[in-house]
Amino acid sequence: MSVGLGIIGYGIMGERLLRAAMNHDPQILRVSAVWDPSAEAMRRLRDDFPQVGQSGDAAGVIAASDCVYIASPPASHLAHARAALAAGKAVFCEKPLSVDLADARRFAGEASNARFAVNFPFASSFAVDQLRAWIAEGVVGDWQGVAIEIAFADWPRPWQVDAEAWLDRTAQGGFTREVVSHFLFLTQRMTGGIALNAAHAEYPLAGRSERAVSADLTRDGLPITLTGSVGTTSKPDHNTWTLTGSAGAIRLRDWSLAERFDASSGEWREAPDALPNEKARPMILARQLDKVAAMTRGESHDLASVAEALAVQEAVEAILASGTPS
Repeated sequence: MSVGLGIIGYGIMGERLLRAAMNHDPQILRVSAVWDPSAEAMRRLRDDFPQVGQSGDAAGVIAASDCVYIASPPASHLAHARAALAAGKAVFCEKPLSVDLADARRFAGEASNARFAVNFPFASSFAVDQLRAWIAEGVVGDWQGVAIEIAFADWPRPWQVDAEAWLDRTAQGGFTREVVSHFLFLTQRMTGGIALNAAHAEYPLAGRSERAVSADLTRDGLPITLTGSVGTTSKPDHNTWTLTGSAGAIRLRDWSLAERFDASSGEWREAPDALPNEKARPMILARQLDKVAAMTRGESHDLASVAEALAVQEAVEAILASGTPS
């Protein structure tokens, strides 16, 4: 069965997934309809993909689809998700579940047995597969600690400036929700869970989202540290997830580069088949879409569950609440 995928929201993520879906095997997945409340976004959709069906509203996308991908701003996620699930459709949603943590908790209970998943692409990352392989080979040995480091030249990043009105506001945006959440999900997947012990967030700009965060977390005694900041690197987007152990260290760098530490040279060495994010992303999204199709058909998959997404959101919101917005 070819799964009809509808898309609500034609911003950055909606466009990325639409492009991946248009390049996907139509016997597995096809695009059924797309809608965005912005007339400018719909004009851009017509220019980019005149062959794609355009709906007049979210209800039209839901009616036309087997699965609905929700790529709208966070405050609208759960209204669309509930409408789609009530119509008997599967849902693939962007994170966070909601900006209202209490409502996210309610929804997690409602959707615990539903065909629902959240788009954390590390679930389909080739680099994460490589990290797991190194761990299985004994490269790390006994785990001693995880360090997450996130940095940006500016926030929002250059390709997100059109969404600054919500991405750089405390109500829905900020890099902790947008980026740190991915690395908390990765940490959960790799360790089996996380607990937040202490956190600190800084809001030096009036009306704007956070500019620095730090946190100490644990998992069964394993120390996990997080630092994130804006204006501390010349790169638009720089990140590392590092696992250190008794036998060595491995890390994920800049979203898609798996590296292991060479003690003899004191340098990090990329995996032989490592790809930069711009090349890896389309292949990772293709893997995600295969799993979306499987979920829609009621088959097993390893996309991020509603419970995993809620656990990430609980940690994110606690980190953000540790500071006082200006």
